[in-house]
Amino acid sequence: MTGEHDALFVGGGLASCLCALRLCAARPGIRIAIIEAGPEICGNHTWSFHAPDVSRDAFDWLAPLASHRWDSQQVIFPSYTRALDTPYLSLTSEGLRAAVEETPGIEIFAGRKVTQMTRDRVTLDDGTTLAAPCIFDGRGFMPSPASELGFQKFLGLEVELAAPHGLEAPVIMDATVPQRDGYCFIYLLPFAPDRLLIEETYYSDDQDLAPQRLESNIRGYAEARGWDIRRVVRREQGVLPIALSLDAPALWRDMVTDAVPIGLRAHLFHPVTGYSLPVAVATAERIAAHDGPLTTAALRRVLEDQVISSGRHNVFYRFLNRMLFRAAKPEKRFLVMERFYGLGAGLIERFYAGRLTLRDKARILAGKPPVPITKALGCIRE
Repeated sequence: MTGEHDALFVGGGLASCLCALRLCAARPGIRIAIIEAGPEICGNHTWSFHAPDVSRDAFDWLAPLASHRWDSQQVIFPSYTRALDTPYLSLTSEGLRAAVEETPGIEIFAGRKVTQMTRDRVTLDDGTTLAAPCIFDGRGFMPSPASELGFQKFLGLEVELAAPHGLEAPVIMDATVPQRDGYCFIYLLPFAPDRLLIEETYYSDDQDLAPQRLESNIRGYAEARGWDIRRVVRREQGVLPIALSLDAPALWRDMVTDAVPIGLRAHLFHPVTGYSLPVAVATAERIAAHDGPLTTAALRRVLEDQVISSGRHNVFYRFLNRMLFRAAKPEKRFLVMERFYGLGAGLIERFYAGRLTLRDKARILAGKPPVPITKALGCIRE
């Protein structure tokens, strides 16, 4: 047996890394190991969030990890363009990886697969055994019969342009592009005057991704905007789950009992956007605040509470998802988001932060729905 630790994280993604950082801050001297099957932790990602998505206390430790920050954002729809004075931040894989690697007490095992896992130890593919009283499973999303899904799928190109792009703030959605394969929009993050992330995103019924076609679409969009791509710095792609229905108690019962599921493994993500960063931050805060024994059994109770309570809390969001996926024709789904972004800025912020009030929910549903009323009524029951 090698390397006695206080906690092991299987999977070196966002949730594992944030939780490991917060545990180190809460428990000085703790010994943590992160085991990642890929060549390095954190993968190849950009994680973004609106400033109000996280608590003020969490923002204080999260904001220094961000590589980019903007004071506003924009949305573009066929009938209007709107600027919102909501700060927006992005973390990069490189930045988060550096923070983890520089934190004392964290040992990283990259390029190592786990062949066996129990409540207090894992065995790696070379026969090495690592022991700890608490094992976290952050190996990514696994579908479950307890959840019905739609998908948000995307391809992003981080590009260097031959001339400045002229953007001063992120464009969260440009829905003026052709509506194909569901709700389609372009997402833009201006990293520098001549450097830009251009991402094509779909809210789709299936998870099939055609990277070559999406890249061609992105290049066509850039050309139409007058942007000359000098080189592609980086590509990233993914398929995120969008929750249409969920039986949270059944989901938890089906999860393996030999570890503490976190992040997407525990189906913890914003139900409408599929984004996992704000929810991963909430998980890290819960784990860091736990003042009892650091054991698999104890932390499973902490995560069970988060999974079950979040399942109850997100009922309204899943109803909205069913309206988008089941009641709206794929080529007309943009109308749902176009109507939503016409609402008050405070409501929009609370929507993304998962803190809608009863009044907010009534406001979202008020007036003529952007989908046929008969189909909307058919989406009420989960």
